[in-house]
Amino acid sequence: MNKITELFKIKYPIIQGGMIWNSGYKLASAVSNAGGLGLIGAGSMYPDVLREHIQKCKKATSKPFGVNVPMLYPNIDEIMKIIVEEGVKIVFTSAGNPKTWTSFLKDNGITVVHVVSSSVFALKAQDAGVDAVVAEGFEAGGHNGREETTTLTLIPIVKEKITIPLIAAGGIASGRGMLAVMTLGADGVQVGSRFAASIESSAHDNFKETIVNVKEGGTQLTLKELAPVRLIKNKFYQDVQDLYEKCPTKEQLVALLGRARSKRGMFEGDLVEGELEIGQIAGIIHEIKPAAKIVEEMISDFEKAREEVTNFQF
Repeated sequence: MNKITELFKIKYPIIQGGMIWNSGYKLASAVSNAGGLGLIGAGSMYPDVLREHIQKCKKATSKPFGVNVPMLYPNIDEIMKIIVEEGVKIVFTSAGNPKTWTSFLKDNGITVVHVVSSSVFALKAQDAGVDAVVAEGFEAGGHNGREETTTLTLIPIVKEKITIPLIAAGGIASGRGMLAVMTLGADGVQVGSRFAASIESSAHDNFKETIVNVKEGGTQLTLKELAPVRLIKNKFYQDVQDLYEKCPTKEQLVALLGRARSKRGMFEGDLVEGELEIGQIAGIIHEIKPAAKIVEEMISDFEKAREEVTNFQF
């Protein structure tokens, strides 16, 4: 029995990342219905909107699903209260100290997973009592760790240090990628970018079309002085680079970023001035597909690759 399928009571060890502006109840329920674990992304939802998405997700699937909560969220107390009141059974936390909320969540019968970017933080999460960790390499889209450790390097390093289940993330969009990281020691995978380009993703169609047209080298990790984030190289990205040439202060970077830049890009579809967050693996994403089809193809690709590996000869 796989540790991740057992922990979450799901068919396949595939978790859909709880991405801001992409991961509403439609995507989460579709992935869960397909045998994976769907996550609602609370990071771009006001508390009342999150409650609505949780309630709609419960109606759309009888399978397990969860909520991803960035702990830098300003209304974190209210968010956690809603999660408990609505009977959510799985919570992924990120961008903060896992000790802050893990005990509270577990006392309420909730399975807790924390996202980390290094073995140091993985150990801290394990010590805090989480049930599993997601180790995310810096190939990933959106906000990232400062260490810039790739998934290929990160997974065996974290595996060496922890005893709880390990989920790999960053640069995984196919069954072959899934097999690769599981060979390195991961028990399952978290997939973001591939599901961002799904029919059920709540992102704007302009953003989805941009994802499938991203080429190798079309993204860059930037804004490290604020919170490192991987962006598609559009006009806003270029504006950031132009400002860097003037050795800006942190305040000048904050002023350029402004408010709601990611909503403007990913949710409202402004491809010029918006912040467009996606992973490096977008280079192999060529088509917008239903979430169920993505899960199905990942599993068939995984099985095919596993058979090929048995025939490797030297």
